[in-house]
Amino acid sequence: MDLPALAQVEVGQLGRFDLPAGIYVYVGSALGSGGVRARVTRHLRRGKRKHWHIDFILPYVRPLLLLYAFGERRLEHLWASTFAQFSEAGLPVEGFGASDCTCPSHLFFLGDSAGLQRLRSGLEAASPGDIRVQLNRLDTGQGAPGLA
Repeated sequence: MDLPALAQVEVGQLGRFDLPAGIYVYVGSALGSGGVRARVTRHLRRGKRKHWHIDFILPYVRPLLLLYAFGERRLEHLWASTFAQFSEAGLPVEGFGASDCTCPSHLFFLGDSAGLQRLRSGLEAASPGDIRVQLNRLDTGQGAPGLA
């Protein structure tokens, strides 16, 4: 996600935070009904009720890419710990998206897009052998954004 300018964001119970402009990565799961498409479509919909931490920052950012994998295993915590190990990935909000786990955060700040491919490679290396990390550019042109 691209945050074009500094934003002061209120994130539910976590409080108010100043988020610097730059590229952010959010790690989540989509194991419910409808899977990845339904979860991403819901996140990208404007004017929805704020339920998850990510809903509080989405009005300020421009979605860019979706990295995902299909499988029965829950990978969000593995991926969050993988991102946390990269020097490019800072933790802008402690506990973001991680209220139900022990991860330090599920939101990471990259600054610029230079580290995205390295992070994707890191996810592939950390994921179980039968999991292939896929990439989709998000269509953010005219109309509602969604999977391209």
